[in-house]
Parts: sequence; structure tokens; C-alpha cells
Amino acid sequence: MEKFFYTVGEVATILGESPSLVRFWSNEFSKFIKPQRNGKGNRLFSKEDVETFKHIHLLVNVEGLTLEGVAKRLKGDRKDVINKARVLESLKSIREQLTEIRKEL
Repeated sequence: MEKFFYTVGEVATILGESPSLVRFWSNEFSKFIKPQRNGKGNRLFSKEDVETFKHIHLLVNVEGLTLEGVAKRLKGDRKDVINKARVLESLKSIREQLTEIRKEL
């Protein structure tokens, strides 16, 4: 069963980054990421927000863009970014599967 909302810690785990970086990106890219707040005031991110975080992560860590460059790319056509993110996730999944096969041999 898929979740509807993710906490800062869960997003950080998904990205392999620190919770403080997730909060920073949430503030820095507030035009693109719109978290809900629970009764305690904690941020809760939708699946779309998590996808946006993945795009930001890709643009910063893989393509080496600055925060300003990331904002420009997110404002423009995202098809290229979405496709690259999908390919990267597929490659990670394949690597995990190959690692498991290697362990079994």
C-alpha cells in the first residue's frame, strides 16, 4: 500500500540525503514543493513533492547545477528531467537486482 504523505525523514531516506537538506530544498524551492502541515506543524510531502525532490537531487548531484540552475530547469520543460530520473531509478533497481544475484552465487 502506497503512502499519501511522507515526512522529512522519509524523504531524506529516499534521497539518501540529510533531513536538514530536505528542509532547505523545501524552503528554497517553495514554488515547486508545497508541503502540508500536520497538527504538530511538521511538514508532510505528497508523492508529487517527492518526485520534485528526486528531480532536484538529480539536477544538483548528477548534472552539477547550481540552485539557480535547478530553478530554471524546473520552471521550463521537465520532460528531460523526468526521463533522466526514470532512467536513473531503473539503473539503481537493476544494480540492486544484480547485487542480490551475485550474493546468491
